[in-house]
Amino acid sequence: MNNAETKSKPDQLYRARVYKLVRQIPRGKVMTYGQLAIILGQGYTPRTVGFVMHGADADTPWHRVINSQGRCSTGGVVLPADKQQRMLEAEGVKFTGGKCDLEIFLWRPRVKKIGNAETAKGRTALYRR
Repeated sequence: MNNAETKSKPDQLYRARVYKLVRQIPRGKVMTYGQLAIILGQGYTPRTVGFVMHGADADTPWHRVINSQGRCSTGGVVLPADKQQRMLEAEGVKFTGGKCDLEIFLWRPRVKKIGNAETAKGRTALYRR
C-alpha cells in the first residue's frame, strides 16, 4: 500500500479514539467534525473524521456530530435527508433555518491535550468558553 492509500484509510486505533469520544457526547449536545479532529490531533482533518463516522456502529451516536456551521451533513448519505436533524430534535436540540446554535448546543469536553497547537490556536475560540 502506498503512502496516499495509508493516509486515506485511518487505522483502527484512530477509529476507536473517534468513536470513544463521540460516545461521550451527552444527549441534547453536538460536536463538530473539526472539533473532533482538533481534539484527536495526529494531523487528521474534519473530512477524515466524517469518513470514520460513516462506519460507526449502533452504539455510537453518529447523529451528534455535525458540521461547523451547525448543520447536519447527511445529504449525500443513503438516509432520509432530515433523519439526523429529526434525531437531534428528539433529544432537545433546536434548529432554526436548518442550523442549531453552537453557542448553546456544542459540547465542550474537558481534554488534557489538544492536537497540533498551531491548528488549535486558530479554532479554539469556537470550541471553548
